[in-house]
Amino acid sequence: MKKLLFAVLAVMVMATPMVNAQKINKESVKAKLEKADATLQDAKKNGKASTWMNHAKAYYEAATIATKDLYVGMTMDDVQMVLGEPTGSRMGVQLSGGVYNEFQFPWVTVYVAAVNNLLTTWVATDFVIENKDLCAVALASLNKAYELDAKQEKKIAEELVKLENYYKQGGNVSLDLELYLDAAYFYTKAYEVQNSPAYAGNKTGDYPYFAGYLYTVDGQANSNSKSYEKGAAALNQSLAEGYTDQDGNIYFYLYVCYANQTDSPVRAANLERAKQVLMEGLAKFPENENIVEGLVHLYTSEESLGNPADLVELVDNALERDPQNAGLWFGRGRIFFALENYDEAIVSFKKVVEITPEDYMTWFYIGYFYTLKGDAANEAFYEREYTSYEEQDKDMKAINGIYMEALPYLEKSYELNPENFSTVETLKALTFRLREEPGIMEKYNKYNEVYQQMSNK
Repeated sequence: MKKLLFAVLAVMVMATPMVNAQKINKESVKAKLEKADATLQDAKKNGKASTWMNHAKAYYEAATIATKDLYVGMTMDDVQMVLGEPTGSRMGVQLSGGVYNEFQFPWVTVYVAAVNNLLTTWVATDFVIENKDLCAVALASLNKAYELDAKQEKKIAEELVKLENYYKQGGNVSLDLELYLDAAYFYTKAYEVQNSPAYAGNKTGDYPYFAGYLYTVDGQANSNSKSYEKGAAALNQSLAEGYTDQDGNIYFYLYVCYANQTDSPVRAANLERAKQVLMEGLAKFPENENIVEGLVHLYTSEESLGNPADLVELVDNALERDPQNAGLWFGRGRIFFALENYDEAIVSFKKVVEITPEDYMTWFYIGYFYTLKGDAANEAFYEREYTSYEEQDKDMKAINGIYMEALPYLEKSYELNPENFSTVETLKALTFRLREEPGIMEKYNKYNEVYQQMSNK
């Protein structure tokens, strides 16, 4: 009987935290914050470092009130002892890190790894004050405390560590949940903590690097100029701290941020800076193909930045190291297209279709380059003075031969994507020109009919 009583008591002890778990009185916490704010209005208290430190602690506690007892690796049983019974759940949720089971609680949603049932990440869903970063208030108060009394540096530094961990954890959690802008904000704030005058830890450039990368991702995904601006600022901070990632992609991301601020009033300066950034990156990371491809894009899309011919040797050296890089072959083709060297452009794009044979646009470009080559030969034909019909006829047949070479590539592009209007339009014009060649008139009728149908739509 005695053993039974102890067993029942043990169950009751274990169950009690779940019954009483995490009852947060939002109004009571708000009242504490209001009281802490009121102390700052007192002329005597306002001049004391301790007042500002207490103010910071109140705001930090309010910010972390729902998640302070959570940590990565907790069992679900421990989570429930802290948070109580979940109000809802979803099994097999796919996140960037794998498959998780999701459990909702009144103030927080947690994600437990399906493979081992351990807590991996979480996100707060309710807040003492909505849409306000309470830890940012705490940070400002700690900086004010140091300003008033630098002798409190050690105590202030201890509180700063808590804030840094809060923001770092927030960044990691948001990244796991694919909330990239939230993650970027948290990492930016973590770096801001490191720049506080009382911060005693090792300041690095990885926080602004992660933030800058995530702003770059958002800029590309949503054509967001503001994210590009924030990304450039963060990545420059990272470089100023002497930080670069292992492969040097920070220079490529920074180029992307500068080059894609298309509506910026300092567009020309940004493009020049984008070029400088890539050149700096290339000097330090000569094998980074992203940097090379970025330079190719700049030189071939912005005439004011340089002569594309200067890049040929650069790209060819990169291709010696990575001959199966379709992006580099594509870039090489674009360089020669800009130089109106259609033969080399065709050679490069044929390498692209060897590597990526299902890309209909590459097939189109090859056909298009052949037509441009034919157009150039045709223009020279009409500028030349002929002394015999035979010579003239020979040259005209050669020109038509060039145009004929374009046909199979354009038709392959049409086969891969019959909905591309540019392909149909080019095939219609090309087959009309070649309509006297054997079998071509039938092709013209086909593509002309498709062209008319697409035009009517």
